[in-house]
Amino acid sequence: MSETTTPPSAQPIAVVGGGSIGVAFAVVFARAGHPVCVSDPSAARRAAIPAEIAARLEALAGHGLLTETPDAIAARVTTTSSVADAVNGAVLIQECAPEQLELKRALFAEIDQHAPADCVIASSSSAMPASSFAAGLPGAHRTLVAHPGNPPHLIPVIELVPAPFTSPETVDRAEALYTAAGLCPIRVHGEPEGFVFNRLQGALLREAYALVRDGVATVEDVDTAVRAGLGRRWSFMGPFETVDLNTRGGIESHAAKMGPAYQRMGAERGQHDPWTEDLVATVTAQRRAVLPLTDWEDRVAWRDEQLMNHLTRPTHSPHPTTEDHS
Repeated sequence: MSETTTPPSAQPIAVVGGGSIGVAFAVVFARAGHPVCVSDPSAARRAAIPAEIAARLEALAGHGLLTETPDAIAARVTTTSSVADAVNGAVLIQECAPEQLELKRALFAEIDQHAPADCVIASSSSAMPASSFAAGLPGAHRTLVAHPGNPPHLIPVIELVPAPFTSPETVDRAEALYTAAGLCPIRVHGEPEGFVFNRLQGALLREAYALVRDGVATVEDVDTAVRAGLGRRWSFMGPFETVDLNTRGGIESHAAKMGPAYQRMGAERGQHDPWTEDLVATVTAQRRAVLPLTDWEDRVAWRDEQLMNHLTRPTHSPHPTTEDHS
């Protein structure tokens, strides 16, 4: 993996941290045509990276998800022990170190010292905001969190979370780079703990734990409700589109009919987040900008077509046996 076969116009990407997320990001960017340099202080980790990248690329190829050979893509990835060498000439630096505040502070100080002046410096942090580890750096304006789904070479969403000191130009450049690499960026306003992905996931997990605690359902029942129900829809629609298409008249009608029940459910858990008229109006306006009610019937038919496609997939995956673990 020491030679590069990318087109001359491809821009270098640096990945700082060669764990599972770093390896997956290397696959994302190399697959998009970028030369990628992965830095990691561990010799053992660096030695393991080529085989791990090859395995992921072979799996993608087996599903028909590559337009080049795995070897051609893998040849774009190099490794180094030096952060300074990795970030040299990079247009984007993706930090993928462990979730440890002091480690990230030290890494960002080092990255900021050696990175090109106009590059984007992004952290894969899933909880820590950039303001907690990049504040005060000379190049703080070019830093932000870019939190991926796990693994990023299979789950394309990536949350762009700027700090108050992040420049708008940095966010724009980051969005363009990630989009060109095949990811789906969303912009998060402010630095809420958990950002968007984990706040949504956390809401479902909190209720799942409560249902088991209260004896309402078993763990497997809850998983089945999501796997064979909610997850079927959520694999191609978000929660707002789901309820928009569930009720004739759209999301405004759904809120009028179901809002009070959801408010009571929240109150059972000590929450008070009513769907006020203003909030419903805001959500409705954003949905109608995406899907006018005149197109509602066609979109419902599309939803049903997607669900029929999913009927060919199993709703229950047997748990691995003892033999499967050996």
